[in-house]
Amino acid sequence: MTDVFTPSQRSAVMRSVRGADTKPELVVRRELHRRGYRFRLHRLDLPGCPDLVFPKLHAIIFVHGCFWHRHACPAGRSMPASRVDYWKAKFERNQQRDRVVRRALHKAGWRVLVVWECQLTKSRRLRTIDRIAQFLDSSED
Repeated sequence: MTDVFTPSQRSAVMRSVRGADTKPELVVRRELHRRGYRFRLHRLDLPGCPDLVFPKLHAIIFVHGCFWHRHACPAGRSMPASRVDYWKAKFERNQQRDRVVRRALHKAGWRVLVVWECQLTKSRRLRTIDRIAQFLDSSED
């Protein structure tokens, strides 16, 4: 199947994909801040430039997009119709990088939680934020 966009249009679309401050990430940040949690954003000195870093709790949260990081939900299983070999390789690299980053953070003594975009839909949001809070509170022992 051919692309519905011209190469310059496709390039513009891909440039608009955000790596930080995504809507799901902003939802998590807003809700956790409202509950009194304080954090740092996108620390470049840590592997993987985590989305939220809680230095006092030695905890890290990544908010992953289901499509880009290949979650098991329907969005994570979808595959672009064109250039399938390119996309398979890209997704495999993303997943491998995620594993390496999590291992490095664990080795450095950080606790890591991955939150998926699909877990932040309106119907699941409160339950997910509660689970994140439970994760953060468990480090205070």
